[in-house]
Amino acid sequence: MYKHILIAVDGSDLAERGARHGLALAKQLAAEAIVLTVTEPLSPVAMEAAIAGGMRDPLVMYDMQMDEHVRKIDGPVSAHARELGVAIDLVRETDDSPADAILRVAEMRGCDLIVMASHGRRGLDRLLLGSQTADVLARTTIPVLVVR
Repeated sequence: MYKHILIAVDGSDLAERGARHGLALAKQLAAEAIVLTVTEPLSPVAMEAAIAGGMRDPLVMYDMQMDEHVRKIDGPVSAHARELGVAIDLVRETDDSPADAILRVAEMRGCDLIVMASHGRRGLDRLLLGSQTADVLARTTIPVLVVR
């Protein structure tokens, strides 16, 4: 059925639960699992402020901090994958829009299922905070498993 599953994670407990669902499904289907973490790029304002504050290469420092952040996110997911005996490919993308990165990677890697969590926000919270899950659902033809 599904052979290439993209699992989107962001470090939240909910996303980790979603990853557990995705990994369990990958195990049952003997599917390839790609675990994607999306980080935001360093803003030009933050870069200028860091340079003004005397930092020599803020982009390198930021990238190192994001690498560490992603390692912390990927750690529990990797541990669970090992417990299940599921091989995973850890992928990090940098984009202002996590939904854009999820869709791009899913298409580039030939994924036939996207697994992601949704916080289930409604009303003003959803309007103000947005919903990456809703954005992915609205823009893809790839099936999406939403874990709440």
